[in-house]
Amino acid sequence: MSGAPIASIAILGGGTAGWMTAAALSKALAPQGVAIALIESDAIGTIGVGEATIPTIHWFNQLIGLDEAAFMQATGATWKLGIEFRGWQGEGSAYFHPFGTYGLPGDAQMLPHRLIRAWNGGHAIDIEAVSLTTQLARAGVFARGSGDPRSLLSTLGHAYHFDAGLYAAFLRRMAEERGVRRQEGRVTAIDRDGETGFIRALTTERGEHVAADLFIDCSGLAGLLIEGQMAAGFEDWSHWLPCDSAWAAPTAADPAAPLFTTATAAAAGWRWRIPLQHRVGNGYVFSSRFETADAARDSLIAAIGTPTADPRLIRFTPGRRRRAWIGNVVAIGLASGFLEPLESTSIHLIQTGIGKLLSLFPRQDCAPLLAEQYNRVFAQEMEDVRDFLVLHYHFTQGRSEPLWQHCQATALPESLAYKVEQFTSSGRLMLRGEELFRDASWFAVMTGQGLRAGDHNPMLDSMSETENLRHLDAVKAAVAKSLAQLRADRA
Repeated sequence: MSGAPIASIAILGGGTAGWMTAAALSKALAPQGVAIALIESDAIGTIGVGEATIPTIHWFNQLIGLDEAAFMQATGATWKLGIEFRGWQGEGSAYFHPFGTYGLPGDAQMLPHRLIRAWNGGHAIDIEAVSLTTQLARAGVFARGSGDPRSLLSTLGHAYHFDAGLYAAFLRRMAEERGVRRQEGRVTAIDRDGETGFIRALTTERGEHVAADLFIDCSGLAGLLIEGQMAAGFEDWSHWLPCDSAWAAPTAADPAAPLFTTATAAAAGWRWRIPLQHRVGNGYVFSSRFETADAARDSLIAAIGTPTADPRLIRFTPGRRRRAWIGNVVAIGLASGFLEPLESTSIHLIQTGIGKLLSLFPRQDCAPLLAEQYNRVFAQEMEDVRDFLVLHYHFTQGRSEPLWQHCQATALPESLAYKVEQFTSSGRLMLRGEELFRDASWFAVMTGQGLRAGDHNPMLDSMSETENLRHLDAVKAAVAKSLAQLRADRA
């Protein structure tokens, strides 16, 4: 072991996490001559997380040099403008979490306070009417965001729905073209340095010996290296997020499918619906404490009709590894932890793991301070996403099933309780600069889940209530005009 540069990397596991890691590392490191090997077995299935994404996917696709048109064709991708939550405030209710900001350009911070002021004054302003992204989603019209900060199109955001298995295959081709070597087979032996505890090599069932300076654990929920060898430990969050299972099943493609993901609350969890070009992805995330697997399967089939393949059961424990980087092992993806797909964060957490690794890339001695910083940022990031998910569960109303009663009665994480108190008392959302979900997302979900702020930012008091309402009317008119123009352009 020395301070010499990393010369070789071994990635254990393929799937979405493994091939995303391989594509990114090969793009960054292959020109430096770093040898990268990926070990996976066709006999080991992958969960295939990530049919739906959030707008941060653009950063990763640019990082690896991905061509959007080729990617969309190869993965059956469709546009995604946000997520609709149905039934979370009782049967028949619905609200929309848009990818984009509310209001006019430059008004993103104050527009929520304008709405709060109007609502508290007894005026029923529709939140969807002041979001161009939401209006486009409702109308089934896609438009890209503009880089011109003066354009209303600059308030837009979008992501994708795609087939995770096809995405992994697409990235595999990219990675192998850049020199990544794939090794087929299960790992049957792991060699560790008796003095440092570093992993030195992996041996497959075929007798192939893969030595490396750095090992990336993308082995999924099992965490074969980070947990099985390095004993990272696991922080269980199931008391806040009680769902621990999911059935997944495809149905036939829907030519009239919307430009958004649908998350529908159900008796013991929620169902997803994700439209792709060649099929629709469906699933039911549920808690085995409140519904049996057989009953959950029957519930999913009753909701979606006849699937085109047998439903597949996935078991998981929500939470994170206490450390995602130990010695010369870095866990990325499900090996580092699992948070259910309610807000489509699985692929985001893979790519931020990759981003942190590139920023803190070590030498052969894997300096402990690098791992410590990685683990600090990783822990905070996971807790931020956890809090956003708990927000949905805890504040669900109009549902009397035992699961939802349990979620409503469970005390909030302290970090989330602070955000909720700030918002309900003052309308403020005090977010750190590095948090994933920004003001518009928190405002959309808090409002959709029935939270109401008791006050607005007093900076608005420089204008009269009538002027505030006039401003909101102008926003609604601008959004409606832009929607009409975009519709006409696509007619």
